[in-house]
Amino acid sequence: MTIELVPLCTVRIQVKPPIEVGSGPAGTRLVFELASSKIEGDRLDAELMGDAAADWLLVGPEGTATLDVRATYRTDDGAVIYVQYGGRVDASAGMNPPLTAYVAARFETGDERYAWLNRVQAVGKGILHEDLSVDYEWYEVR
Repeated sequence: MTIELVPLCTVRIQVKPPIEVGSGPAGTRLVFELASSKIEGDRLDAELMGDAAADWLLVGPEGTATLDVRATYRTDDGAVIYVQYGGRVDASAGMNPPLTAYVAARFETGDERYAWLNRVQAVGKGILHEDLSVDYEWYEVR
């Protein structure tokens, strides 16, 4: 059995400076609110909608950062899509960009034109830059 990775889209995110919650029982919590985001691909073009979008990042004591990102997008033809992804970042040398993130994304929509997304498991790789922008390449796993 082999896994096929089919290009799905690129994702460009601009995050705001982090809200530092501080150290808790599981590690250090940082909340990065999304200021803007754009998804572009052959089958999917969308922009961030609303203000309820963020990465609730947790950095463990050994330096592994765990992403928990949730956002809602509106496609160029009016569909609403909820996107949630988790992943890992090696922050053992600190949270200083550039940092590489590896993620697994899922989608939810009630729009029949994009119902195929409800069945997609996507994986991706992203880079956090010094200006707090993030560039991802996402692939559909088949």
